[in-house]
Amino acid sequence: MSLSQRQLALLLIAPGLALVAALFLYPLCFSLISAFTGPEGGFSLQAFGKAWELYSGDVVFTVVIVLASCFFTGLSAIIIAGTLTLGENRWIVGTLKALYRWPLFIPFIVAAQCMRTFLAKNGLMNNTFVSMGLMEPLQAVSFLDWRGIIATFVWKQTPFVALLLAGALAALDRATLEAGRNLGASRMRVLVELALPQVMPQLLVALVLSFVTMLSVLSVPMMVAGSQPTMLTVDMAFRINAYGDYATANALGVITYLISAGAAIIYLKRGMAREGTP
Repeated sequence: MSLSQRQLALLLIAPGLALVAALFLYPLCFSLISAFTGPEGGFSLQAFGKAWELYSGDVVFTVVIVLASCFFTGLSAIIIAGTLTLGENRWIVGTLKALYRWPLFIPFIVAAQCMRTFLAKNGLMNNTFVSMGLMEPLQAVSFLDWRGIIATFVWKQTPFVALLLAGALAALDRATLEAGRNLGASRMRVLVELALPQVMPQLLVALVLSFVTMLSVLSVPMMVAGSQPTMLTVDMAFRINAYGDYATANALGVITYLISAGAAIIYLKRGMAREGTP
């Protein structure tokens, strides 16, 4: 008996669907049900009350850290992509093009360890300043706190955003940019007033993806800043490893889902508004 094209297509995608169901949908449904189930069984918001009572400060801290990291990541990516696209010094453009992608191939846990070595009180940065005579050893300060988390996120995510942004800038009509230059506009003005408005959708997509990525990282806040306040991923791991409290951990996970959904909704609303503009 021969199979129809529809049956053959279903047979081919069945293994992939089974993996998605087993490794993503089942854990997701289990987490959602656990978060809304009370100790006696049945629907309850007790886990959310406990999560908010214990970790409301960490929720705010997480949102602020990720938003600040997105801001500095976007700013750094604009500078890099703008230099690659509009730069006229071949040595600077060539060196930047060869170096800026390297953090893409470094896992977050390795990036966190690199930053611990670089930003510690007796780390590479402070030792370099002391050896250059720019500061005394007693003036050395550790940056292994919220500043270290932001620095690690920005360093790790900037190449991803810059790669997408540079590609979008390279695809623009050069005649418009050259016309701006011929009329006397500086490269900064051409970048900000002519180029960036045309690639804003690509920049927004890259930042939304970076926002979700940074929201889910565990190794960086755990290794770079182990003290309170900390990010929600660390709190979830602590509730499970220290207390076996899956309900509260899953409630924190649902809060993280909602924060991620907020970023996605903002992006979708902006996209729909642009499509509706005549």
